[in-house]
Amino acid sequence: MTIRQPIRTGAIAATFMAFTVLSGCVMDAPAPGGRFARSGAAEGNWADTGGVATSSFNGGVFVTVANDTGNRLAQGTYRYVGASNVEINFTSLVRGQQVRANCLIVNPSQMNCTNDSGSQFSLVRRGNFS
Repeated sequence: MTIRQPIRTGAIAATFMAFTVLSGCVMDAPAPGGRFARSGAAEGNWADTGGVATSSFNGGVFVTVANDTGNRLAQGTYRYVGASNVEINFTSLVRGQQVRANCLIVNPSQMNCTNDSGSQFSLVRRGNFS
């Protein structure tokens, strides 16, 4: 019986350590449905898949500029609706209209969006991200 006690205590300690280590990894793991879940995941620069424009997400401010001229194409705000969902409200300066888009961050490098008229588009990460 004295031999079993140290083994049992050791097993409990090892189990506790494993849960402690794994709990630190949960924030960077995919959320249910395989979606990337991390606070601030949209922050940074994103390009449209056609290479026409770059959108910047910075502290709640959303700005899109043309890659060839640097002219501002859209501006507005964004907010996190969930762990991997972002809502963008912006003005299209080209069309002079308000637009809302809901985006799903599918992984650290890709965001899939649908605007309020049903059009879909994807953005891909540009540059470094944390």
